[in-house]
Amino acid sequence: MVKQIKLPYAYSELEPVIDTETMKLHYDKHHAGYTAKTTATLKELKISGEDPKVIFANASKNKSVQNNGGGWWNHNFFFESLSKPDSVKISASFKKLIESNFGSYENFVQEFSNAAATQFGSGWAWLGKKSDGSLEIYSTRNQDNSYMNINKISSTPILCLDVWEHAYYLQYNNRRPDYIKNYFRVINWDLVEKRYH
Repeated sequence: MVKQIKLPYAYSELEPVIDTETMKLHYDKHHAGYTAKTTATLKELKISGEDPKVIFANASKNKSVQNNGGGWWNHNFFFESLSKPDSVKISASFKKLIESNFGSYENFVQEFSNAAATQFGSGWAWLGKKSDGSLEIYSTRNQDNSYMNINKISSTPILCLDVWEHAYYLQYNNRRPDYIKNYFRVINWDLVEKRYH
């Protein structure tokens, strides 16, 4: 049985960036549904544990693993990455790492925002750590992630943004760029840096 993470904040504590109603719908309905379906699928496949390298090694052979499993794991990763608006600042050392990879923090924001804004339809924007310690930005479609054998992405994810409509439409309607812009206020940079190391 896979677990749906316990949110490290109340539904209302991400406002005004993400409203309470969106959080309830996103976590209680969408994420809970992915978690339940993933549990059933992995039980059927006799896969135990929550290691994404194991679960998604053969994602191309099972649509439920790819779609529901990806939805479960990606959402756990996403929700865990959030914090109260403007409460967790990026450290000087990690900002320096960002600058060394993207030229400036502003360039990083622009590139990440572009990956999120130009993902056609549903999907995710990611920041990943490559084997040499450098960083890369990429996007994936639907519920795909870098652990799935359908992708040729070798970096380990350390940050992601959900750009499915259910993540923002109640509050932002079709204004995905506004949602993306505000997202940088709720990143838990302490956790991102911990994932990197």
